[in-house]
Amino acid sequence: MIMKNIATIIATVMISIFGFAQKGPVIEFKAKDNTIDYGNVSKTSDNGVRSIEFTNIGDAPLKIINVLSTSGFTISAKPSDTILPGKMGKIDIKYNMTPGPIRKTITIEYNATNPEQERVVFKIRGEVIPN
Repeated sequence: MIMKNIATIIATVMISIFGFAQKGPVIEFKAKDNTIDYGNVSKTSDNGVRSIEFTNIGDAPLKIINVLSTSGFTISAKPSDTILPGKMGKIDIKYNMTPGPIRKTITIEYNATNPEQERVVFKIRGEVIPN
């Protein structure tokens, strides 16, 4: 009887711990396969700006810590405030529109508790056609 009560108490404590466990901020990106595809774009008719959109699907505020780009890109805008749970955010990037193929990366560092990573690398591809 005592062992049964102890087992019940342990089970109750374990369920409570898991029930109250906070998973923290979790980032989910909108772009398929973490890729931004410019396609074939004209240097004269495209300004080179694209947005990387994401949502905090966790239960704590998300903070974008840093955004690093390879040459040819500038980070036009990134959230300076935290992204609350359930809210969306975006990072605007701008390519300098040098004619030729685009094969670049953008690295985003954040405080999310996604188990697989503390940063994500976006592949940027496409081709700028001179006009």
